[in-house]
Amino acid sequence: MPGWQANADASGALAAAADAGPYFTIEPWAEDKGWRPANLLVCDPAVLAERVSYARAVIAGRAQIAPAEVAERVAASIVFLGLASRLVSPSLGAAVLGGMVPYLTLDNLWWRPVSGGPVPLAAGPAAGREIDGAEPGRRLDDAAAMLSEHCVQGMASPVADVFGGLFRLSPLVLRGNIASALAGAAGMLARSFPDRAETAAQLTARMLALGPLRGTGELVQPDTSQPRRFLIRRSCCLYYRVPGAGTCGDCVLTPEHVRRQQWQAALGR
Repeated sequence: MPGWQANADASGALAAAADAGPYFTIEPWAEDKGWRPANLLVCDPAVLAERVSYARAVIAGRAQIAPAEVAERVAASIVFLGLASRLVSPSLGAAVLGGMVPYLTLDNLWWRPVSGGPVPLAAGPAAGREIDGAEPGRRLDDAAAMLSEHCVQGMASPVADVFGGLFRLSPLVLRGNIASALAGAAGMLARSFPDRAETAAQLTARMLALGPLRGTGELVQPDTSQPRRFLIRRSCCLYYRVPGAGTCGDCVLTPEHVRRQQWQAALGR
């Protein structure tokens, strides 16, 4: 749905999304609070280099190894996965919990560095488009198209392109990280709001079938009595290359029996 226009105030939907946790929160922007324009993530390579260098040191400290033992591209992939999660989660949450896709872009978002945890994001008053229409499937299709256009193609993908060029990361890894970020957000929504789990899963599945995310992975439903889905991605975020680290639950390298054990644990089995 290219060229869609915002038609309503999105503040209520974004507030509803924030109830899902810090990955979904957009703070109100204010001067003199240390906020930096989000477009620096694509315009200033020094910003990303600093973030990756910092993450490299943190990862090394946790693994009790020297920073030089953590490959720069591995740290870069992990940093990008965190940024992708922050860029896609608020809008997905607003769509699932508030019935609206907010108009958020790298030009109207702000961020600030932190020593750990989700990167804080802020925005001024935001508009959005309500998810309307009579037929449920069509509403989900339209919402997925809007989310793909603005969250994936408009924000996460441009940042991915810069990471790829600076840190020699393949498009497959980067697109897989965006898919993982989306599926992770859907999983968090499902845990916190079980009555919205099916909507979160359906929207995410549709987004994975669109544009740059097509072919990045598959959402599976291991227990048909529960709406929670899990991603099996067709790539790896490279975290396993940190000495002593394992693989993530959605990683293509995770053994099937380990994956199923993780699913059962997540479903409370």
